[in-house]
Order: sequence, then C-alpha cells, then structure tokens
Amino acid sequence: MITPDELKPFPIFACLNDSQRLRIAQSAADIHLQKGEWLIREGEMPWFFVLIKGSLDMEKEYGGSSKIRGRYQPGDFYGETPILLDSLTIASLRAREPSRVIRLDRVMFKELMGSSAECTNLIFQTMMKRVTATRDYVQENNPMRVLVVGAPHDPDCRSIRSFLSTNRIPFEWVDSERDPDRVTLCMPSHFAGSFAIVDGDKCIAEPLTARKVADALGLRTSPANSDYDVLIVGGGPTGLAAAVYGASEGLRVVLVERDAVGGQAGFSSRIENYLGFPNGISGDELSSRALRQANRFGAEIVMTRSVEKLEPVDGGYEVQLDGDIRVRTRAIVLATGVEWRRLDAEGIDRLHGKGVLYGASRTEAQTVIGKQVFIVGGGNSAGQAAMYFSGYAASVTLLVRGAGLERSMSQYLIAQLAQRGNIFVETHTNVVSVDGDAYLDSIVTVGSDGQARTRTADALFLMIGAKAKNNWLPIELERDEHGFICTGRDIANWSQQRAPFLLETSMPGVFCAGDVRHNSIQRVSSGVGEGSMAIAFIHQYLATENRADQNAVARTATPSS
Repeated sequence: MITPDELKPFPIFACLNDSQRLRIAQSAADIHLQKGEWLIREGEMPWFFVLIKGSLDMEKEYGGSSKIRGRYQPGDFYGETPILLDSLTIASLRAREPSRVIRLDRVMFKELMGSSAECTNLIFQTMMKRVTATRDYVQENNPMRVLVVGAPHDPDCRSIRSFLSTNRIPFEWVDSERDPDRVTLCMPSHFAGSFAIVDGDKCIAEPLTARKVADALGLRTSPANSDYDVLIVGGGPTGLAAAVYGASEGLRVVLVERDAVGGQAGFSSRIENYLGFPNGISGDELSSRALRQANRFGAEIVMTRSVEKLEPVDGGYEVQLDGDIRVRTRAIVLATGVEWRRLDAEGIDRLHGKGVLYGASRTEAQTVIGKQVFIVGGGNSAGQAAMYFSGYAASVTLLVRGAGLERSMSQYLIAQLAQRGNIFVETHTNVVSVDGDAYLDSIVTVGSDGQARTRTADALFLMIGAKAKNNWLPIELERDEHGFICTGRDIANWSQQRAPFLLETSMPGVFCAGDVRHNSIQRVSSGVGEGSMAIAFIHQYLATENRADQNAVARTATPSS
C-alpha cells in the first residue's frame, strides 16, 4: 500500500493537504509492473495513473502499426484526457523497466481535481500540451501506408481496396477515371494500369495482388512453423473467436485466411444488435478488434493463403496450403463461412466486376456517389448495405423476391430503412437480365404483375443467401445435400467408439463452426460463440487422444519380471 509521505514529492499531490493525500493513499491501487508488462492497452476503459518509480513507454497504434510515442518518468501522470472526454484509452502503456504505479478510478480522479485549483490547472495544462503534441505528430506523420491507383471497375484495384479496408490498413485511392491528372503524377514510368505504392517506396503492379501488397506491408503470408496444436481455416468472426480463445489458453494456433479477416460479416456496415455495442459496430471494425486481440495472445495469422488439402497422419493432420506449403496440426477448426449464391440472370457473368458485384464492401461507397444503386436481397446484410450506401447514392432500391422483409430482416433495420427518403423496397421482384457495354447501365426486373421493366442502374449488389465453400475438403467429410458440413448428432457415419463432440465432423479432430456448419443459425454472434465452443471441445479431444496414447504405450510395454 502506498503511503501519504510517498505521494508528497510529486507535483500532482504536493498541492493537497495531508488528509487529502491520506484519502488517496487509502483508495488508490498500488501496482507493481515487471519489465515489458502492459499497464493499459489502447481501447480499454481509462484509469488515472501516476508513475511513482521506474519508466513507461507510451505506444500508439497508428497507420497499421504500433509505435512508441513517448516515455513517462516518476511524477508523470496519464489518463486525464480519455476520462475528461469520456472516451476509451487512446494509447497503451508498457513498463520499460520494473515500475510502480498508483491507479485511481474516474470518481477518485474527479475528487482529486475538486480538491485543489492548483491540481486542476496542472491537469488541464498537461492535457493541452498533449493535445497540441498529438496535432503536431499527425501533421508531421502521414498515417497512409498504401496509395492505390486504378479505375473503379478494375478487379485488381477493387480487390486491393477491399483487402486494405477490411484489414484496417490506412490507404488512399486515386480514381484513374475521375482524376487522370493526379494519376500521371503518381505513376512510375514503367507501370501501366492499376498499381499500388506501399510506404512511399515499394511499387507493386503487373499483376497487382493482395499477397504482394501484404508482403510489402510486412504481414505474414506463410506459416512460421511446421507444427501446431490447432489450425483454423477462415478469418471471419468465427475463426477469429477460435484463434483468440485457443491462443489465450496456451494452444499453438495458426489461422489461415485466403482474402481478408472479417469474412462475410466484414461487408456489414453497421451491426446494431451485437451484445456490448449499444451504438452498433461495423463488421470490419469488429473483425479488426478481434484480430488485434488474437495477435496479442500470440495466435499466428497467415493472410492471402488458401487451404487446398488436408489428410490424416499420425498424431493429427497434414494441411497443404497453396504454394505447396505443408504444416501439421493436432486439430482443425473449419470456419470457412459461406459465399453469396449466384444469380441466374442474363448478362450477370459478363458484367461481374463492372457494376455487378456479389456482396457490398464499404469501399464501394466512393464508386456510387450520386448514382442509382440496386441491391438484390432481403437479409440483414442487404439492409445494412442499403443504409450505408444511402449516404452516398442518389437512390438505393432493395429488390426482394418475397412478400416483405419481416421474415428475413431484423425489425430495427426495417424501421431504419423506412426512415430514409432515398431507400425504396420493391417486393415480389426478380432481376431477369442486366445490360451495358463496358459497364452496367441498366437492369430488367419482373414484378408481381409479370411485366418486364427496364430501368437505369449504375450498380447492382447481389446478396441473395449463401452456399458452402468447401470444394477442397476430402469427400469422406460428411455434408448435407447443400454442401454444409455435418457435426455431432447429425453425423450418420462415425468410426470411433466414443460419441462425436457437438461441433466435431465425421473426421475425428476436425471441428466445424459458423455459417458453413449444417443447421447453423448464421448470425455473427452465434458464429463467435461456436468458434469459442470449438476450442473447448478441442481441449477435450486432445485430452482423450493423450489418454489413448498413454494406454497404447502401457499395453505395449514389457512387464517387469
């Protein structure tokens, strides 16, 4: 416990009387940190800290990486800004050496300010200096790591923008059609078409791929090891939940994601019914937070790789990634999610990527400013996309095949759609064809009256349900008639003496969670729950396998005479 005499030498407490220092000493937490230990992390609820002994580094996540922004010495305090602004902690503090800190909650902090005008002035003067320093830092340091140059309908340019946005990598896009003069200034002499410049000096093109950009950014694109406890296929909320819980419980975890973290949920502009976020949260922000959490626990995240094959081996499975990379794992979590179902309409394949898109990434907002947008679908994802694009487009029309939205969309979202003057909902409507020369310029729909109607369209987003993504899986892995993976009690052919675990597939040690699982609820929250549950079952599975191995060794041991 800290004593009043130990507080007296520091300016923040020197202006208090003895009884006030005694109250703080009796109320404050006395925290001792080892070298490298975190005191608080960016994004957490704030506290007021005063450093008594040692030193602390302040780290700020900025531009997709973490940088040391300052150093705290004895007598320095931290936390006043987020408390006074009622925000989350804006930077992280980590002990540079063994350190001692006292911690006050916001009630005690405000009592401290009310105890002395001199103390209040010191806090506000320090706060203003820090705000000024932050302004100067922002002006001197450009957070943008990638400059992307290309046409809005160029598939390489679009995929890179989606990859960077979903992974929360700050980037700037120069539209080569809208701003050709600026393209000339940016373009290296030997490049043509779409290209990207990473960190100001790494030029990537011919072709422009997510893996090349990821490598230039320093992201991991290949496994660091050849052997793991758990390999997770898919980086949506389900896979990220499994990575967080697995790594936090001491398992050696690697997550493999082909595109970008977030999965289909990453296309959700605002999820408003997810527990703990009363103001809603976008799919990519939720995924970004989960990714940082997984990294902090030591999970290994491998980007831009796809899993091509898995086969049983002694002690688990061997998994082959594209590029003929092979790793071994004791257990697997399949969290591949689903793909949008294809629309059977004339011209769709020809104009795919040229005004016709499956899903609705937030990066498409800049391409629909002032335009006529149509969305095919009546689920939550379609509704969230309509809400987001309505802030950019001249009009957004939801085309729904059924009689209404009530059976497929949350009521809060239906109410929000009704309040937007440029959002329209058309029921009993099907798209039968799309047309355009280089890009989409019109669609033909048929309504309940059976009459075909041609209408001007600048963009068509298709969000009409889901199909399983599992063509690479072994044929012996049991699936239902639609390709979704059977688990637990739904397995018809089970080879083990024990019963399968709830999320275990017909291949022992291979678990499935999230949208790709047969009879899943297909909601973000349920996927996160299943990803967490899969790790609990994996612990049980590994314990069962260890006991089986020990029994086998015992049976083959030579008895002593």
